[in-house]
Amino acid sequence: MAQHFLHSPAAKTLSLAKVLRMPDQEAETSFRMIRWADTDGEPVCPECGCLEHYNLKSRPVWKCKGCAKQFSLTSGTIFHSRKLSVRDILGAIAIFVNGAKGYSALQLSRDLCVDYKTAFVLLHKCREAIGLAREAGALSGDVEVDGAYFGGYVKPANNRADRKDRRKKIHQSGKRQVVVALRQREGRTLTFIAQNEAEGVTHARANVAAGATIHADEAAHWDKLAAHFPIKRINHQQAYSMDGACTNQAESFFSRVRRAEIGVHHHIAGRYLNAYATELAWREDARRVSNGNQFAMLVSAATIAPKSTQWCGYWQNRRA
Repeated sequence: MAQHFLHSPAAKTLSLAKVLRMPDQEAETSFRMIRWADTDGEPVCPECGCLEHYNLKSRPVWKCKGCAKQFSLTSGTIFHSRKLSVRDILGAIAIFVNGAKGYSALQLSRDLCVDYKTAFVLLHKCREAIGLAREAGALSGDVEVDGAYFGGYVKPANNRADRKDRRKKIHQSGKRQVVVALRQREGRTLTFIAQNEAEGVTHARANVAAGATIHADEAAHWDKLAAHFPIKRINHQQAYSMDGACTNQAESFFSRVRRAEIGVHHHIAGRYLNAYATELAWREDARRVSNGNQFAMLVSAATIAPKSTQWCGYWQNRRA
C-alpha cells in the first residue's frame, strides 16, 4: 500500500525546535538572506533602493547614504513596525504553517506567550502576505465551481418547540456569506466572497480561461455559464459523480474551510472571511508541498509584501 505524502519523511523538512532555538543574530541573518537575496544579504534602502548605508550603533537600524532615511530589517515589509524579535516571527510562521486546518490566534498567543492582540494581527499579516503572493491568471482545463455558506450561526433553543428554522431568511442574522470556489483540477483554487451563490457566475466568467470545461452542480444559476464555456453538470440528488462530471474537489475544499471554522477558530467574522478563505485555498493547493518549503514560501512572501495598510496600527486605530 502506497504511503500517503503527509506520512512520508519528504513532507516533514521543517523543525520547529530548531527555529525557536535559533540565536537572535542567526534569525536576523536568515531573514536578511531571504529578503535581500539579490545582494547576498546586504541591506537595500526600501525608500530609494540605495545600497550605501551607515550602521547606527545606538539602535539596530541602518541609515541610507542616498536619502538619509533610517530603516530596519523589516522596514517596508508586512512586518513593518514590529515589536517581536525576528526569531519569534519566524517561529510564529513555522507554527502557522504546521496547522493543517489553520491556526487560531488564541493558541499562538499561548505558544509564544504573547498577547492575543499581537497573535491576531501577526496571523492576519501572514494571510495578507499569502494573498498578495498567490499566482494570478485565469484557470484552465477542468474547473469546478461551487459555493457554500459560512457564518451567521443561530444556536438552537433548548426546547424543541422554541427552535427556529435556520433556513428561513427571517431567522438569519444577515452575517451569513457565501464562499465561491473555483478549483482547477491538479491546479489552483480561487475564492471569492459573495452574498449569494449566484454571484459566482460573474466570478467564473472573469477568472476562467476560454475553452476551459466547467463542472457545476444542478443549481439553476450555473445555467448561464453554458453560453460561455463547455459545461458538465452533476445532480447531487442522483450521484456525487457521473459520466466524468463532479464537484468533489470543490466540496473537499469546503470541508477544509468548515473544519477550520468549527474546529479551529470556532467563529469567523464576516469582514475577515475572505482572508481565511484565501489562507485555506493556499493550504489546499500546497498540501503536497513539504512544510519546510511552505515555510520558505511564506517567509519570502512576507519579505516581498509591502507595509500593511489594514493591520499596521490595527489595535491603535491608525490603520488606513
